[in-house]
Amino acid sequence: MSNLLPGENLILKDHPHWVVLIKSVLIPAVLVILVVIADLTILGPGNVYVPHLRTILSLGVVAVALLWLIVVWIRWQSTAYTLTDQRIKIETGVFGRQEKVIPIDRVQDCTTRMSVMGRMLGYGRVEIDAAGAQGAEVLNHLPNPGAFRDQVFMQSEKRRGGGMPAAPSAMPVNPGGV
Repeated sequence: MSNLLPGENLILKDHPHWVVLIKSVLIPAVLVILVVIADLTILGPGNVYVPHLRTILSLGVVAVALLWLIVVWIRWQSTAYTLTDQRIKIETGVFGRQEKVIPIDRVQDCTTRMSVMGRMLGYGRVEIDAAGAQGAEVLNHLPNPGAFRDQVFMQSEKRRGGGMPAAPSAMPVNPGGV
């Protein structure tokens, strides 16, 4: 990653989970299935005859489905979630690029939400509350949201100088015996 700040270390960089691609493929898949059904029933031999209608319709649907898949792939690739030891960066957009940067020491809360399907497939939603922000920043369909949340917590504690919590000491609570 070439746009790191001086002294900044990359912790994690990810795109939305692949399930986003699968959800977006449903519409073209249904369209292709409808054309196949129409081709076999309504436009089948002996029903309606228009020269080359079956070929034109099939090629048109395949072209629309491929174009749809290309657009979905580009949109998926153009969304990136980056966690460094200094900030969280959310990048979106293909032609017009939008970047949201949250300094790691400003993070006040990091919440994860996972549906049943998300738990089975390993994706979820992460909501990041930062000091001075208008509301929580939401990262939808993030792969392995628990690990992301834990890394945000660890980096936030390091950045604030807290480090990791110390192990409990072996000293008795009441050394005087009183």
